[in-house]
Amino acid sequence: QVQLVESGGGLVQPGGSLRLSCVTTGIIFRVSPMAWYRQAPGKQREWVASITLNGNTNYEDSVKGRFAISRDRTKNTMFLQMNNLKPDDTAVYYCNKFPTPVSSWGQGTQVTVSS
Repeated sequence: QVQLVESGGGLVQPGGSLRLSCVTTGIIFRVSPMAWYRQAPGKQREWVASITLNGNTNYEDSVKGRFAISRDRTKNTMFLQMNNLKPDDTAVYYCNKFPTPVSSWGQGTQVTVSS
């Protein structure tokens, strides 16, 4: 059974940093590009950043230069380093396969940026 477990969220002041982690099970994640997604209150879930099997990365424009995605394929683990956080980054963050996520999303991890 495929599982996605996100962690590392929390409450942080504007300008602060957080590092999110995603632990996965299932062989599919070892052989697939992966991504972080987020869903803010009242909005649809959106793509944030993605990473290919050979480590190439892409970012949504609003997080470029502030977020960094990485993965450890040997440990089925992915990370999102988030720096200079802004209130607009407040959302529940999820990890999943990219570009076509699997239907069984994890519980996500809440990131709240507020003073």
